[in-house]
Amino acid sequence: MKIFVFLITISISLVSSSASPKKSLLNNDPDVIYLEEHIGRSITLLVVQPTTVYATKKGKNGRRLGLFKTNTKVELIAMTEKAYCVKGKASHAGVTGWVNPNHLASKDKDFISNLKQLYKRQLIVKDLIANKEVAIGMTLDEVQTSLGEPTETEIVQTRDGQSGKWDYVITEEQKHYRKTVDPHTGQVYRQLSHVTVEERSRTTVKFKDNVVTSLTRKKNNGPGKIRIVPAPVIFHW
Repeated sequence: MKIFVFLITISISLVSSSASPKKSLLNNDPDVIYLEEHIGRSITLLVVQPTTVYATKKGKNGRRLGLFKTNTKVELIAMTEKAYCVKGKASHAGVTGWVNPNHLASKDKDFISNLKQLYKRQLIVKDLIANKEVAIGMTLDEVQTSLGEPTETEIVQTRDGQSGKWDYVITEEQKHYRKTVDPHTGQVYRQLSHVTVEERSRTTVKFKDNVVTSLTRKKNNGPGKIRIVPAPVIFHW
C-alpha cells in the first residue's frame, strides 16, 4: 500500500481546556518514528544476512548489543531515515536495538520505500501537531491529537463506508449593556443587562473512512464598521 506524503494544512487556536492535545504521536527524539503509535500494528521483518545490533541509532558509533543470525524474525519498533530499531532473539538473548535496514526483508518487496514514505509523512504530522494544525490526509486520531475532542460530530454510514465531519468551535462571552438613568441624580450610566455566548470561529473537518478530505474555516469578525449615508435624492423634473 502506498503512503502519500502530500498534506494541506490549516491552523486553529483553541482556548477551551477540552481541546488540549493528547500525548504526541512521536517520541521526544525528533528523528525517530515509533511504528506502534502510527499504524496500530506490528511489522515483522526477516533478517537476510547476519547483522549487528547497536544500542543507538548511530549504529557503529554506539555500543554493540548482539548479533541477529540469518532467518531470524524481528519486530520493527521504530525507525529513522537510515536505521531501524527492532526486537528479536539475538545469538545470546532477546534484544531491542538498531540495525541496518538493508539486512532485513519483508513479504512486501517495496517495504523499504514504503517505510521511507511513512517516515517522511510522520515527520510532517509531528510538526502539524506541535503547531496545533490539521491537514488533508491526516487520520482522525492525528486530528484529535492535534486539536483535542471536537465540539460537534456528525457521522454518516453507507454501503461505501463511513464519512462525516468534526467541528471545532471557539466561543466567547459577550456582555450586553443598557442605559439606565439614576432617578435621584438624573445621571445616565451603563448597566449590565445580560451575557450571551457567541461563536467566534468554526473549523470543519470532513472525512471519509477515517481520513480527512476537506477543511473549512469560518470566522466571525463582528458587524464591522457600519456607515449611514443619506437616502438617494429623487428629482422631480
